[in-house]
Amino acid sequence: MKKILAITLLLCMMLVMGAWSASGEEYTLGMGVVVSTDSSDTNNAQVDATVAAVVLDKDGKIAACRIDCAQSKMDVTDGEVDAEKEFLSKVELKEDYNMVKFSDATLEWYQQAANFEEFCVGKTADEVLATETVLNDEGHTVFVDETLHASVSISVADMQQAVAKACADDQAVTFTANGDVTFGLACNTEATESVAATDDADGVVKMYTDFAAAVVDADGKVLANLQDAIQPQIVIDIDGEIGDITFRGTKRELKEDYNMVKFSDATLEWYQQAANFEAYANGKTAEELAGVETVVNEEGHQVFADETLLASVSISIDGMTDVLVKAIGYAR
Repeated sequence: MKKILAITLLLCMMLVMGAWSASGEEYTLGMGVVVSTDSSDTNNAQVDATVAAVVLDKDGKIAACRIDCAQSKMDVTDGEVDAEKEFLSKVELKEDYNMVKFSDATLEWYQQAANFEEFCVGKTADEVLATETVLNDEGHTVFVDETLHASVSISVADMQQAVAKACADDQAVTFTANGDVTFGLACNTEATESVAATDDADGVVKMYTDFAAAVVDADGKVLANLQDAIQPQIVIDIDGEIGDITFRGTKRELKEDYNMVKFSDATLEWYQQAANFEAYANGKTAEELAGVETVVNEEGHQVFADETLLASVSISIDGMTDVLVKAIGYAR
């Protein structure tokens, strides 16, 4: 795990750009995720998870915003799955998302998302939601205002909703910052638990995504961070037809309904352990987080080697650490 994290760290640190200026007051960091499986159809299992992280000032206005989308697709023709498939978010794909190449857009998705982030700064959640939109000829919700539409012509509905959820995050964290700080958001998706369909049984596509947001000071130390994760499941048959789709909410949203305590020997639910992990990560650099000592437990999960840390965070931390290191590396 450490080798993978180190490689990730080196790659991510190359992407750090700019900073935003904090005024020495208390801020709030929130995160929201909007999930859709509506694009799943014959031979294609798809999960679109739009994630937003916001920093709110004392007046509840957005001081900084980050947005991405984990658009995870899998070809399930003949009930086959690719459990080793690698996924990149829309922001990570950059020009390879090919929005300009295959549409009349003049900016790629990641560029338009950055423009949407800037549009949100200085606004409340209500103001972001109240911005007038219309359905275009392709059925997408787009800005009515021509100036806004010129810089953000993509569908904005899920981004608006994700920002609103982030602003209303009941598990948001507060922090104090002064001077130039950076702010990053990242998502990691894997499908290793997916199972192909057979003549005798349906298969299931499990494209699971971890999310992390991080506010970082000038010394590269984490001032505040948040974690979340989704575990949607899409049933498929031998003909590549889509069956039942299960998604009850993000792990943080589910709280006690995630049922970790009920169905394991854990004494704390996932969202509580995630909050403990977030507290542990504050004040640390990406290098320190990537270098933490872990062991593989009896269930095959990578967990803290330190018994004190393990007492408050007994869940697997490799995915959480990896996505947080990436978020730090993406901070700008």
